[in-house]
Amino acid sequence: MKNILNHKTIWMTALAGILTASSCTKDFDEMNVSPNSPTAIGPQYLLPTGIETSIDRYWGHRDRFERINIDAAELYVQHLTRNIYSNEGDDYTVSPALLSNNWKGFFNEGLLNFQRIIMQTNPESATPNANYEGVALVMRSWVFSLLTDMYGAIPYTDAIKGTAMEPVYTPKYDAMDVVYAGLLNDLKLANEKLTVGGPAIAGDILYSGDILKWKKFANSLRLRLANRQAAKKSAESKAIMAEILADATKFPVFTSNADNASLKCTTVLPSNNEWNQILIQGGRTDWNISKTLADKMNAMGDTRIAVYANPNKDGLYQGHANGLPDAIATSYLATSSTIGTAFTKADAPEVIMTFAELKFILAEAALDGDITGDAKKFYQDGITASFAQYGLTPPADYFTKAGAASKEKVLEQKWISLFGQGIEAWVEWRRTGFPVFPAPDPRAVLNNGGILPTRFNYPASEYSLNQKAVTEGAGLNGGADDMKTKLWWAEK
Repeated sequence: MKNILNHKTIWMTALAGILTASSCTKDFDEMNVSPNSPTAIGPQYLLPTGIETSIDRYWGHRDRFERINIDAAELYVQHLTRNIYSNEGDDYTVSPALLSNNWKGFFNEGLLNFQRIIMQTNPESATPNANYEGVALVMRSWVFSLLTDMYGAIPYTDAIKGTAMEPVYTPKYDAMDVVYAGLLNDLKLANEKLTVGGPAIAGDILYSGDILKWKKFANSLRLRLANRQAAKKSAESKAIMAEILADATKFPVFTSNADNASLKCTTVLPSNNEWNQILIQGGRTDWNISKTLADKMNAMGDTRIAVYANPNKDGLYQGHANGLPDAIATSYLATSSTIGTAFTKADAPEVIMTFAELKFILAEAALDGDITGDAKKFYQDGITASFAQYGLTPPADYFTKAGAASKEKVLEQKWISLFGQGIEAWVEWRRTGFPVFPAPDPRAVLNNGGILPTRFNYPASEYSLNQKAVTEGAGLNGGADDMKTKLWWAEK
């Protein structure tokens, strides 16, 4: 709450300031250094700020025109649908404000803070700390991967240099393959820098200073990106996967759900889960479970649906079709399930990568011949891990109903397990074409030519402030700057 001062207090404060200034001019430079306005902020403060703002933005974000997950990606992949305001994502309309706010937010709130940590703690700095640097490299790589996977070519090698010794205010765009190469190298470097038993770090709200878990996240994320580009850079991806999987001591990866990269939210503001802030605190009731997801899970007797959704008045887990106009969609308010309390409670975790996802990555890689190993076991381990994430075990006949291990079935199960992580599910659908979604409801009214968006177009701010670079960047994507151009890793 803002402090409100009366006029008398203001005048007395001003007078005291004038008298003090006139009597102490010999120490004027020291006098004007405020202890409450430090010129440098340490990594112990930059780290929690960068982690929380980035993951909150990825997961939900309380404010309208900021919610890139539930007002776009979660609707595109038909985890969720809307019962009102279908023109905010469900019909493939994207607000220009949503594009610009998230572009700016991921760069300014996330990347900039992680870059500052790297500059403050690298070996050439006054305060070197390899573990801070390694953690910041992991988080910086994750945020850059989000941006390139959503937009395509992005400012990367020239990015976040506005405060550098030689500032870059109009950064060039790099093609996605260049960005991926940089991220894969940085994640390997992060694993090398992260040292168990090394220098302590503070402000780690993701893993509470557990450096081994940061190493596992770095290598698991590296496997995600290597698998994602495997169809385009086969030899390189195979080499990366082989290197990681050959030496679990040097390159540890997730081994259980205890290693999952997830922000542990609290019941105390402002650290509540973002969906709780939107749906419970904000009283918004706009979202329901998609009919696509509900029908698939019901058909398989998938008990995770009782976690993902709340039963309707008849005790059933049902959804309604995506893209319905408001006048039709609102008629499903009484029958469509709302989002499960496990995802909307104040301290629900905000997840960015799981043990289950890693197993599905390995299953796909084994099926594609990129690694050796039992694809069926990886596949079934992924399903088991996803159920275990919610304290469940697969029903006795679940593996039979899920189907034999194939690329389509692996990606279908991955899609189910990624509930809540709309951006990741959207990336995987755009990359592989799986799962195969049903034809749109005949009553649906869809924009973008009826084509499920394949990327986000660049924000208008880039055309105002960095026109030459963004125009060249759009050309690197191989198509128009619209939501129909397929990105570099697309296999279909």
